[in-house]
Formats: sequence, C-alpha cells, structure tokens
Amino acid sequence: MIQKQSISGTIYSYIGVALGFITVGILYPRIFSTEEVGLLRILVSYSTLFAQFASLGINTATIKLFPFFRNNEKKHHGYLGMALIVSLVGLMIVIPTYLMLRPYFLEHGQEKSALFNTYFYYVVPLIIFTLLFNLLDTYYRVLYNAVKGIVYKEVVQRVMILLVIVAFFLNLISFHLTVILYVVALITPTFFLIYSVMRSGQFFLKPDFSSIDKTLRKQLIDVSFFGMVTTFSGMLVLNIDVIMVERFMGLSSAGIYTVTFFFGTLILVPLRTMGKIGSVVISDAWKANDLETINNIYKKSSISLSVLGFLLFIGIWGNIDNIFMIIKDDYLPGKFVILFTGLANLFDIALGINPQIIVNSKYYRYISYFLFIFAILLIVTNLLLIPALGIVGAALASLISKFIFNFIKFLFLYKKFRFQPFNYKFILLIIISLTAYFSSLLIPQLSNYILDILVRSTVISIIFLVPVYFLKISDDINRKINESFSLFLKSIKSN
Repeated sequence: MIQKQSISGTIYSYIGVALGFITVGILYPRIFSTEEVGLLRILVSYSTLFAQFASLGINTATIKLFPFFRNNEKKHHGYLGMALIVSLVGLMIVIPTYLMLRPYFLEHGQEKSALFNTYFYYVVPLIIFTLLFNLLDTYYRVLYNAVKGIVYKEVVQRVMILLVIVAFFLNLISFHLTVILYVVALITPTFFLIYSVMRSGQFFLKPDFSSIDKTLRKQLIDVSFFGMVTTFSGMLVLNIDVIMVERFMGLSSAGIYTVTFFFGTLILVPLRTMGKIGSVVISDAWKANDLETINNIYKKSSISLSVLGFLLFIGIWGNIDNIFMIIKDDYLPGKFVILFTGLANLFDIALGINPQIIVNSKYYRYISYFLFIFAILLIVTNLLLIPALGIVGAALASLISKFIFNFIKFLFLYKKFRFQPFNYKFILLIIISLTAYFSSLLIPQLSNYILDILVRSTVISIIFLVPVYFLKISDDINRKINESFSLFLKSIKSN
C-alpha cells in the first residue's frame, strides 16, 4: 500500500513540482518584483502557521487514534463531526489573536513590508480554508487515500495559480486582482476535497460522543495537546525562516529567499508523499505492536528516499549556474541558500519517516519536545545569522538546526527500540554521489543553458543510477526498475 500510493502520490507531486518550477522558478522572477513575490509567500506562511495552531492538534489525534473509531457501518462514530467541532473552537481562538497582532505588523511594515499591510486581512480566509483542507486531507488519509489531497493541492491548485499569473503577465488583470485570485486558488482545493469526501460516502458529521469512554477521552485530550505543540512547532519550523527574513530585511529579501529556497526543497517531495500514507500504516502497526514491520519500513524508506534525495541534490547543485540563467540576476544573493537548504533537507530524507514512527508510538510526547527544541534552535540561529549573513544566514541556520534535530531523533529511536536505518550502502551512496557530481564538473559549459542542463543532468543520472542499480543500493528501487523494464518489454512484444 505504501509503495503503490507513494509512487502515484510522488508522480502527482512531481507534476506539482513541475508546475511550481514554472511559476516560482521561471515566472515569478520575470513577472513580479521581489517584494511582490515576498508578499505571495508571506500570505501562505502566516496562514499556514495560524491554521496549524487552530487545529488544536486534532490531525495528530486522527492519525494516532482513528483506528479506535474506524467502523464504516457505524459511520466511524461521527469522528469527522467531532474533529470539525474542535477546529471551530480553534478558529474562535486563532482569528481574534491574529487580528490583535495587526499593530505589530503595521509598526514594522511601514518601512520594508508596507505591501503586506495592504493585504493583511486576506490571511483570515486562508487560515480557515487551510485548516479545513488539512483536517479533511488527514481524514482521507486514515481512510487509506492519501493521493486525493496531493492531486488537489499539488496539481489543481498550482494550475489555477499558473493561470492567474499568466493573466497578470498578459495585462488582463491588475496586481490587486491577481492577489485576490491567488487567494481563491489557494482555497479552492478545500472545496474539491469536501466534494470528494461526500461522494465517497464518508461525510459523516453527526458525532457519537457515547463511543468515547474515559480512557479514550483522556488519550484524545493528551494526544491533541501534544499534537498541537508538535504541528505548531513543525509549521513554525517550516515558515520561521521566511518570516524572520521578512521581519529583518523586508518583503524583497523574502521574495529572493522564497525563489531560491524552492530549489533546495525539491528533494523533499518523495518524503512528504511517503510520510502521508506511511504514518497511517505505522499507526496500525503500533496498535498491533508489530515492531518488525515498523523497523522494516524505517530501513526501506530511509535508503530508497536517500537514493532519490542524493540524485536530486547533485542534479540541482550540478546545474546551479544554469538555474541562475533561468531566474534573474536579482536572485543571485540566494545562490548558497540553495546549497545549505539542500544539505539540510538531505538530513531529513536520510532518516526516512522516523518522525511518524515517534509520533505514533507511546512516546509521541517526545516529538513535541524535539520540535520545540528545533524551533528554539531555528529562532536563535536565525537571530544570530540573519543580521550577519542575510538570507544565506537563514539557510545556514536551517542546516545547523536540522542536523541537531535529526541527530536527536536518531539517537532516541536507537536507544528506545534499537531502530537505526544505516548500513554500508549509505557509504557507497555517498561515494557514488560525489563521483557523479565531480564528473559533471568536467563537462565544459555549453552556450545554450537548456542544452547544458539536458547533457549535464543525463551524465549525472547515468553515472549515479548505473552503480546504484548494480550494487543493489535499494532493493525496492531495483524491483520497481525491473518491473517497469518487464512491462516495457511486454508492450514491445505485444506490438
């Protein structure tokens, strides 16, 4: 199930990445000013952060405890209705809090971020619909359908954003209307997901509180509380850098950071997809106390994701000069943002889905502690490094903090369960990656940067993938390659 949905989810995710590359990597730098790019990114950052707090941890509780409610005949005891009630309470807390913070934004924004003050209230509907989307996406995931949310978020939403940007480029709409339609594009996937859940016959809103005994109620409160800390800290971690860049340096610097940061995060797409469905299977495995399955998923996800992650990283950094042929010179200050962000994300991908293992275990509280430490590390390192190094300091802060955070998680799982995913194959993978990267440096720069990307990427891929396959670095990847090759041969014979 993990393989099937991860593969289909990754395909849709990379369609979204391609669309994101067209919008963020190509069109944003050519159509918008760096300040306007910063505005579009900061709207998402604030809405995401506040929406996660508004969830009050119910999404974490859903992943961990939904197996106790799962019963289609009894309409899952109206769990969706209960989750919506919790979210409504969260919105009643969060939205007034956000509005009360307006003087803080106004005071700072007069100098470097005045544009954000103009669109301050646009964050409110984004908070509401981001919250609803996350809730319904999680509900669909525990029903073993992780792909729907990916399609709507990564493909449908990005197509709509692309259309809005093209309309602005053709002078069909003003920038003000562009922002309005951009917000509409961001909230539209929620309506698609509502329709999908209703059509699937799983839209059960009447809560059955009688199904919750004293023990389960205590678990729900406990898991939700720590889930709230976890998800809020997690979203803080994902958005604090761009928020602090905007606060220290203004929307223009945030725009530069946004575009260059995008390239460094491309390697995380397979991890996000695998994590979504993997967390549901791991939750069921913990319920059955099936440690062997959990350890097997941990090891396989780690090496398979690392193969993809290293290939993407050396492919991106090997084409770094070409990347800045695509985006404008205005973004050159962010060159090492790509390097440090990519390295930081390699730490994440090398440890596979270990956060899902911790959060679904009896030690789920610890992920909250670790994320809190991570958030503090990020804030402190950003405070120290942004004034000294600018946006590169923000990326370096992320690299340092992620290394410490991942090392803590690694040690924790090893100490508690003797889980650890690494073996000699990782050393081989590093050697193969370095060989492929340095080999690409021997290729002379071609005059046409598109042709150079094709040639350089092909050389990197061949030098990387051939030894990965024959040295059997990842059994899962080898099996998929063999299956694909067999299907290809069959299709040729049938023709």
